[in-house]
Amino acid sequence: MDTLPVPVSVLDRSSTRTGQDTSAALRDTVRFARQAEELGYHRFWVSEHHSVPGVAGSAPTVLTAAIAAATSQIRVGTGGVMLPNHQPIVVAEQFGTLEALHPGRIDMGLGRSVGFTGAVRGALGHGKDDADRFGEQVRELLGYFTGDQQTHPGVHGFPAEGLRVPAFVLATGAGADLAADLGLALVIAPVAGIDTATRRIAAYRERFRPSELWPCPYVVVSSAVAVADTAERARELLLPEAWSMVHSRTRGVFPPLSSPAELPTPSGREAHLLERSLRGQIHGTEEQVAGELAELVERTGADELLITMSTFDRDAMLDSYTRLAGLARPRALRGA
Repeated sequence: MDTLPVPVSVLDRSSTRTGQDTSAALRDTVRFARQAEELGYHRFWVSEHHSVPGVAGSAPTVLTAAIAAATSQIRVGTGGVMLPNHQPIVVAEQFGTLEALHPGRIDMGLGRSVGFTGAVRGALGHGKDDADRFGEQVRELLGYFTGDQQTHPGVHGFPAEGLRVPAFVLATGAGADLAADLGLALVIAPVAGIDTATRRIAAYRERFRPSELWPCPYVVVSSAVAVADTAERARELLLPEAWSMVHSRTRGVFPPLSSPAELPTPSGREAHLLERSLRGQIHGTEEQVAGELAELVERTGADELLITMSTFDRDAMLDSYTRLAGLARPRALRGA
């Protein structure tokens, strides 16, 4: 069986399970980060979601601090901080503090999404229009690290100033163009189809302008992946999160993950949405997944894979990630 040729990393959303409180979900994420480090994964990232019953990860920089303190080698960071929800100087200060405490291990993944509902956006003090300022905010944020931000002359983002924290842009909307123009790494999930993702990646590479952070274009391709002893079992691992996604689209709430055995029989529309949610996700035995991931890397030219998968059974989830780690040679897991 061929090994994967690129580094492999993990994105965890701190999903809650039915009957579990959010505190347990967050502790599980920290424990999972230690396990991912033992398995040899390159990075461990967490996300930002607000007012979502099924997701405990609402404060990514705080959670990153806990993970960095509990690990010793693996890179840790965010996938990502939703910059429209925050003031750039505060984000710079937070990541500067993380880098000062854990030098050489911190990643700054940035996204442009705002709150899912009007009520959440109101609570955050931001609206949909704030996403349009994402480019300005990224430039201001980076300026606090270099010491030359122009938005607020004379203001410094200590302790960020002078520190080097790799920045990544999540490719939503015009995110790929912004990443290319600023010389930042690109994170992209081929949710709109592999052909669309491949075109965006090619355009990013062609447009890329070298920067001090990234002298060459760097593409991280994200995908949901489940590995088990049979393809049917691997698909079953994906069902709890896929069903929660369907529930959010039909009822407006993303609930905690439930056991596959307890999931209701989907209606016609729900069954359609469920299959659409699973489409493009990779699942199967080690041999099947190795082939699909190798094809994904070949078609996209990915420099790194970012894997995400949550399921009700945490032991089964760890088994999937353990099997996946076995597909990559140590150098590919850790990176060159």
